[in-house]
Amino acid sequence: MMKELLFVNYNIYAKEHVLINGREGFRDHDTNYFIISSSNKEMVLLEQAALAYFLAENGYNHTAIPILTKNNSWFVENDGQQYLVLRVSNLQHSPIESHGKQLAQFHNITASYQYEPQEISSYGMWKDLWIRKLTAFEHKLQEELKENGNDYYRLLVDVFPYIIGISENAIQYIQESESERRFHQADTGVFAFRRYQDNLIAPVIWTDDLVFDHPTRDIAEYIRYKLLDNNETALEEVYVFIRDYQGVQPLSIFGWRLLYARLLFPIHFFDLMEAGFQGKEYERYFYKLEALLQTQVRYEKRLNRLFDLLQVNFREYDIPVLHWLEKG
Repeated sequence: MMKELLFVNYNIYAKEHVLINGREGFRDHDTNYFIISSSNKEMVLLEQAALAYFLAENGYNHTAIPILTKNNSWFVENDGQQYLVLRVSNLQHSPIESHGKQLAQFHNITASYQYEPQEISSYGMWKDLWIRKLTAFEHKLQEELKENGNDYYRLLVDVFPYIIGISENAIQYIQESESERRFHQADTGVFAFRRYQDNLIAPVIWTDDLVFDHPTRDIAEYIRYKLLDNNETALEEVYVFIRDYQGVQPLSIFGWRLLYARLLFPIHFFDLMEAGFQGKEYERYFYKLEALLQTQVRYEKRLNRLFDLLQVNFREYDIPVLHWLEKG
């Protein structure tokens, strides 16, 4: 069906399947094509498309860019569903520069983008978005409990007061950080990724991963991923990453506070709950939640030592930290 969609609407004859970054696509000669659903998110994808073309024009040739149909439309309908086709020819292999340096350069380049998107921007809105997320998940959990009484939801009910508490800590922290005036040019809005791990240095930059936000979003999500990692080298990798990033673009005091606030907010729990709401594989998510609760103990201990690890003199800079983490 998808091969036919490409041929009929784009004159693309895809001869073989490909699998890149876990995504299935098709190859025609040296070019790879990926078909993504666009149902109910056309404006989001169009804003992401503008960012993708900016990246491609600024040297990021491994960006998967949307392409037009034969009829000059961004979207194509098939069996009542809307789709968008992404094209990428130049895959990235073994980046030369360090990960942290590459991300800092990426943020510097995209800071010159002249238009702030509306649908995909979270810049300056973390507090309100987190409040809405917490409220929405509380309501959703209550709805799910009416229909589900399995082990997963029983465990989630036990855990949720902790999630509420730490979320409220993070919301209060970022609210207090809004009065911080020690910021500089590096605090402007940039292109970022929904949940950054190694997106920039992967073979493909995916259009539908892009958002517009403060650069500390990507830094925090990379650190979150490492703090949750059981690998003994994870903290050393964080140190090298931040050292190399700051070699290109130092963080402001305001940036450090945003970073700390984002790491406090338990996004990893919300992501798991969201997947559980959608997936309905309750036994699987029960074990995932159990494992995450065990990992969270290590996460809090590492977060408690983060500023010392990164050689950030938070006392001299008067950056507040949560004292209850010190008990972890």
